[in-house]
Amino acid sequence: MSSTPTLAPIIDDEALVDEASKLDRPWLVIVWNDPINLMTYVAYVFQKLFGYSEQRANQLMMQVHNDGKAVVSSGNREKAELDVSKLHGFGLWATMQQSD
Repeated sequence: MSSTPTLAPIIDDEALVDEASKLDRPWLVIVWNDPINLMTYVAYVFQKLFGYSEQRANQLMMQVHNDGKAVVSSGNREKAELDVSKLHGFGLWATMQQSD
């Protein structure tokens, strides 16, 4: 009976670290400019949903207006999905993406 040696799989430690750090990156919730909603309404939604002060909500609203988008929250994937869903419920155009 002959026994053939088996080789252990080669594990790329660098790939494992890259994958782990990719999973740790937060998700960003982005609100996009639209021609429908009034700026005061957008600022109101930011205050209502995220508890931003009037000043911070207005800063984010102006960023949406001037730059076309603004990051309004971040966190794990489930939180980002929930925030996007809530923003859609208020009629705002929102998406999410993992940070770089």
